[in-house]
Amino acid sequence: MNELTLFTMALGLSKPWRVVDIKFSKEEGRLDLWLDFTKGAKFPCPTCEEKESEVHDTQDRTWRHLNFFQYETLLHARVPRVRCGRCGIHQVEVPWARPGSGFTLLFEMLVLQLSREMSVAGVAEVTAEHANRIWRILRHYVEQARLAVDLSGFHKLGLDEFSLRKGHVYMTSFSDLDASRVLYLGEGRKKGVIQDFMEDLRRRAFNPGQIDVVCCDMWDPYLNGLRNHTPQARVVFDRFHVMGQINQAIERVRREEQRANAALKETRFLWLKNPKNLTEKQAVRLAGLKSLDLKTARAYHLKLALARFWEMTNPTEALRYLRRWYFWATHSRLTPVITAARTIKRYWHGVVGYLEARVTNGVVEGLNSKIKTAMKRAYGFKHVTYLRTIVYLVAGKLAFTYPY
Repeated sequence: MNELTLFTMALGLSKPWRVVDIKFSKEEGRLDLWLDFTKGAKFPCPTCEEKESEVHDTQDRTWRHLNFFQYETLLHARVPRVRCGRCGIHQVEVPWARPGSGFTLLFEMLVLQLSREMSVAGVAEVTAEHANRIWRILRHYVEQARLAVDLSGFHKLGLDEFSLRKGHVYMTSFSDLDASRVLYLGEGRKKGVIQDFMEDLRRRAFNPGQIDVVCCDMWDPYLNGLRNHTPQARVVFDRFHVMGQINQAIERVRREEQRANAALKETRFLWLKNPKNLTEKQAVRLAGLKSLDLKTARAYHLKLALARFWEMTNPTEALRYLRRWYFWATHSRLTPVITAARTIKRYWHGVVGYLEARVTNGVVEGLNSKIKTAMKRAYGFKHVTYLRTIVYLVAGKLAFTYPY
């Protein structure tokens, strides 16, 4: 076996393709391989797949391949154009690269794998390629894989916004709660972002009428958009956002009361933190504050009482309990708490919707954490398209077809 046969086998080439020449330069740090097809070979038409089409002419092409040890490897070949009786003259597709790409399939798969764990700038440095070329690879494969995702089991939608940068610039993530994957990333958090998502679903041959449950926060633009596009879906307000209303009320009560009581200074997180997560020192201090006749302590007990609603398993008893809590909160003589309770009453249908659906946005919060990690790793993105690409890659659970 000579070196030409060895490299032909290593590249997985089959007839009529073979390696015909090799040039290795240690000084340039490069290995060049020339590929060619056997004389008289015929190829199928890439358009109509008509077999045995004769070669009309050839065009020289070059592709970047996986490194040979530490040396950059390039493949060179004269790519034939065939003359088809039906379609005319077309360039054939080579088995080692996709049409229009300057990289082999194996090199592109390496880029995909590295980009799951590294920033694109890091991948560009490792592969000694320009970042823009890396982005083009990612965009092609990520969008192709995203559109191929099977949505037949998608029935529970979770949506939430996250801040892209300072200045109230937001993105909205739409996720499949059962599959724990990001389906779509929309710009902004207005009513129109819901329509953009629905149009994306329809392009993927998915009927939005299949969505049974939507878990989101109490944000009217979202609700208006959902009402227009998924009227059949049960809307459930996420526990985190409902509890956020009462937490904000506690903080307003504390700030007002600390003006006359210095003991409340620097205690913000004692009242907002989950009691299970308090340190021993924090728990002792909080117990001492709760023993005092404080408005903040009364608001805190209302918070703990509201949290018990999500722990109840009997829907009838839970609904009765929430009504009693609402009466207690609105008669607490604590203005911020009364305002929070009335806000919850305004969105009552979404709060009690949890009793039947039993879903939360915990999955979405976890996916948003992945998104923020990717953003930090890349130190931001020059364009929102880049952000979408990397989010789908790390949080979309995409499947890629790898060449043998």
